[in-house]
Amino acid sequence: MTDEQITVIVAEDSLLVRQGIVSVLEFAADITVLDQCENVTELYDAVARRGPKVVVTDVRMPPLYSDEGIQAATDFHTTHPELGVVVLSQYAEPAYASALLADGSARRAYLLKEGVSQPGQLAAAVRTVASGGSLVDPAVVEALVRDRRKHISSPLNDLTLAERAVLDEIALGKSNSAIARSMYLSERTVEKHINSLFSKLGLGTEPDINRRVMAVLVRLRAEHD
Repeated sequence: MTDEQITVIVAEDSLLVRQGIVSVLEFAADITVLDQCENVTELYDAVARRGPKVVVTDVRMPPLYSDEGIQAATDFHTTHPELGVVVLSQYAEPAYASALLADGSARRAYLLKEGVSQPGQLAAAVRTVASGGSLVDPAVVEALVRDRRKHISSPLNDLTLAERAVLDEIALGKSNSAIARSMYLSERTVEKHINSLFSKLGLGTEPDINRRVMAVLVRLRAEHD
């Protein structure tokens, strides 16, 4: 091994996919895979023990299969600022990409698994983040642009997180009391959120049932614009 070697840890819960990634990387003479991990706990441990230059990780891994890979990348910004991270995902999900790049794009890459059609592409991404660069799959860039446009023009933009959550509950057809139980709030607090979101969405003094229906329609329209 020479000083030019790029040391890598691979994190992926699927054995076949993980071994495929390792095999692809090992074709590159300047890349050495130090360790393989099947969950995020193993990933944190391996990074602490082995000190790689780059991590190649899936987004969703045990234990919760949510966004463990993205959260690990965010944590590494603080604990291992020189560590490069390549996220391999099945999803052109703007929220994942935005979270990955929230603390800066240096040493970060977000690629779609289906977009890595040549062995050299993954190795090139590893080299890019190892040298301080960044790389985002074109399909993900397109999704980010669409999401940004939707965000700018969305009538839901002025709602607080709590008001959005209440609107989601209204869309499920729940009464105020049911929403209160679901969100662990008092009915009075729920009513305040509902009145506020009605006002922000420009819904006037029509009967409450009509305003609830209109609020749900506004939500659906915003999601599909």
